[in-house]
Amino acid sequence: MSGSIYVPARTVTCTPGRAARELGLRRREFDLAVRLGRIRTVPDEGGGGGRRVERAEIDRLRAQDGFPGTLRERVHVVGTAEGAALMEIPAGRFTRLARLGLLVPVRFYLNRYRAVVWLYLAEDLRQFTAGAENAHLLKGRTPESLRGQLAAGVDLRARNWRGRQLGFLTRQSEDPWAHAGVVAAFLPPVDVADVVRDPYERAHLNRFRPAPPDHGAPGSPSAQCAEQLMTAQDPDEIGWLRSNLAHTVEQARAHSPAPRPAPRHTAPTPRPTPPAAPRDHDSRPEARRPTRGLRAWLRRRNPRPAGV
Repeated sequence: MSGSIYVPARTVTCTPGRAARELGLRRREFDLAVRLGRIRTVPDEGGGGGRRVERAEIDRLRAQDGFPGTLRERVHVVGTAEGAALMEIPAGRFTRLARLGLLVPVRFYLNRYRAVVWLYLAEDLRQFTAGAENAHLLKGRTPESLRGQLAAGVDLRARNWRGRQLGFLTRQSEDPWAHAGVVAAFLPPVDVADVVRDPYERAHLNRFRPAPPDHGAPGSPSAQCAEQLMTAQDPDEIGWLRSNLAHTVEQARAHSPAPRPAPRHTAPTPRPTPPAAPRDHDSRPEARRPTRGLRAWLRRRNPRPAGV
């Protein structure tokens, strides 16, 4: 009709909790699927920084062959014992491969002894086992170079988990400052302050800094462990993250400067004019000289002596 205004239809979305239920996933499985890119999310238009799932995305996943089993299998995680059984290797060899960084964990939890238990994607382990280039690592003697690293105490599980987390979070950061905040989340605060000297930029950066994984109440041993695992430890890892942070902050600064208080424009206060000193009338020359009438009166009162 002439004169009508076209209003685009609003995309139908739902909360992560509802999407998880409709997809037959537990919430941890759903969160992992999102981080792995198995489920696409969009920013919450209502604000707050949350994410939502479009109805079309849910319909796409539900239409896949083997749903929901295939989707759950792609986010299935296993520990050391189950992973070793899946790969048909001893648990000790599995741990050595993980310490060497050849098997990368995706999650962890603390057991009742407060020890870190790493979890791995079953899909990753199957792919590693199927690779012909990895056959010599699954059977026989471990290569000498790798044995030397193990003897030196190498353990790349936490570092590789951080690297994977960094990739997960970076994919979800659509704003340059959010990208910089993700990088900052893996650095000690002292290094962030050293790289980002401007306090207003640091404050803006912290708005986008993701929290460590949810592992208990704030301040609990589990939460402290999660925060420690989230923070880079090795000098070369810290150096790489510092360089990355400097680069991402520079890009964010060019995209949109960090907000800062508006300068106050106040009129200068006029300097008060000192009051004029009162004039001493007796100090005037004309005040010091007696008038003509006064001189005549003084002569009458004090006549000069004769002969003077």
